[in-house]
Amino acid sequence: MTESMDRARLAPAPPQPKRPLRIALLGYRSAPHSGGQGIYLASLSRALRNLGHRVEVLSGPPYPELDEGIGLIKIPSLDLYAAPNHVTALRPSHFRSATNLFEYFSMLTGGFPEPYTFGRRLKAHFLRAGNPYDVVHDNQTLAPGVLALQNWGVPLVTTIHHPIQRDLELALGQQTTWQGRALVRRWHHFLRMQERVVPRLKHLVTVSKASRGAIADAFRIPASRIAVVPNGVDGDRWAPLPDVSRAPHTLLTVASADQPLKGLPVLLDAVAKLRTQHPALTLRVIGKLNPDGPTAARLTALGLENCVRFEHGLSEAVLRARYAEATVAVVPSLYEGFGFPAVEAMACGTPLVSTTGGALGEVVGDAGLTVPPGDSTALAEAIDRLLRAPELRQGLGARGRRRVRETFSWHGVGEAMAALYETARRERFTEAPRP
Repeated sequence: MTESMDRARLAPAPPQPKRPLRIALLGYRSAPHSGGQGIYLASLSRALRNLGHRVEVLSGPPYPELDEGIGLIKIPSLDLYAAPNHVTALRPSHFRSATNLFEYFSMLTGGFPEPYTFGRRLKAHFLRAGNPYDVVHDNQTLAPGVLALQNWGVPLVTTIHHPIQRDLELALGQQTTWQGRALVRRWHHFLRMQERVVPRLKHLVTVSKASRGAIADAFRIPASRIAVVPNGVDGDRWAPLPDVSRAPHTLLTVASADQPLKGLPVLLDAVAKLRTQHPALTLRVIGKLNPDGPTAARLTALGLENCVRFEHGLSEAVLRARYAEATVAVVPSLYEGFGFPAVEAMACGTPLVSTTGGALGEVVGDAGLTVPPGDSTALAEAIDRLLRAPELRQGLGARGRRRVRETFSWHGVGEAMAALYETARRERFTEAPRP
């Protein structure tokens, strides 16, 4: 099939006034427990549906949990991270697909192929099924297969939450051997693909001013090309629970245990300092602990095995209860493009201590105590201050709740995104055809 034939078959009908949009949201992995991107897709799809638009999510595994009335089209992968042993996960049938073989051998050699292979499978899906959508919204896949849709004339909007180059820099800084640095660089090899694709994307959006500047620097594009639409939170779903009592001397954080970007080692160092003055202090981590990873080793070295508890795979209702039970919520991240845990804590009225890493200072404002990223002493001092001041905790909880109500609304996000979709559609039908 030629490119001109693809363009004619896949491009949507011209815009019609006052008609609900048919929207496709893309995510190469979208489970709500696999990070903020899963929360983003589920929440944005709900907001768009509530505005009257028709929404489908096209996702690789693990798949999202979507509200009623939102369609899900599964784009299956090998899902090697879910396999008990990804080395032995290849089956004879997989040899019939070059995409499957690429995914398998890339992961086998330490790479992260999912964005690229999702793009290939997505492109094949559109060629097979056609394009029933007015606009396609990609959630940071940034792959050639998704770019192909734009080249065919499909209006495409792309969200970049933050540049993964920051993750790479921090991960390299944690390594002490050349072998470790080589493995980190290999896993982040997909950045080369993103650096080729992003400058060619027409309609870019991110979630904070801090992320806009970082993305512009990382991909060498003007910041003016990137729209900013902050994330939201459902203030009715994420709210204080008056019937749940706060547990004394309990800290809560949401952090991937061995991901340097999330700053959990800094928080553990702070907890070790605090235990001398607050011997009953405990830390609940919403995240999965690898017993053979560096975080487990650090817990042992600091003597914190008995006062730090890890939980993962929690339902939204249980996570809300955890916020309600906590004395203080802590976001120790070295960098965040936005910071869902900070906004969720504020929405739940939980007193917050956060770093200013990336967009966190912009998001938290004066509704929490903020400290520089990577400074365990400053983090310990801020937590100590809140532990000793119940009136301050109560005031910050109320202030955080008010800030969320006034600033972070998924309804507003949906309206802003719909306006960007209309812009992308209008440009599609007013621009001169490419040669």
